[in-house]
Amino acid sequence: MARADRLERLDTRRVDLEAEYREALIAALHSTAAGAWGLFDHNKKDKVAQAKVAPVVEALCDMGGEIDAMREQLGMEPFALHAEFEASRGPVAPSAAGEPKQARAWLERLGVTEKG
Repeated sequence: MARADRLERLDTRRVDLEAEYREALIAALHSTAAGAWGLFDHNKKDKVAQAKVAPVVEALCDMGGEIDAMREQLGMEPFALHAEFEASRGPVAPSAAGEPKQARAWLERLGVTEKG
């Protein structure tokens, strides 16, 4: 019975942490949609933007790693939202949409209205 209780508490914590992750990502996306570059790390040469957003990205990655560890213990697939975020980061072709436009597309896909 103790194992079942422990797994239930772990799952409850996972759900809470996933909600916290989503809120943090949405806040970062709103900032990026408003013109703050660096979240998607498209321009490796912009060290100022990278440094400014580094704590946010680090917090998201830490939470994503913790969630994935919980999901693994629970026999679940990795956290898809974090995997998608990680996959969207990095250099892109010069013709790719800018980070603010990409952030607005993410917000729309997440069903979140943009702060105006």
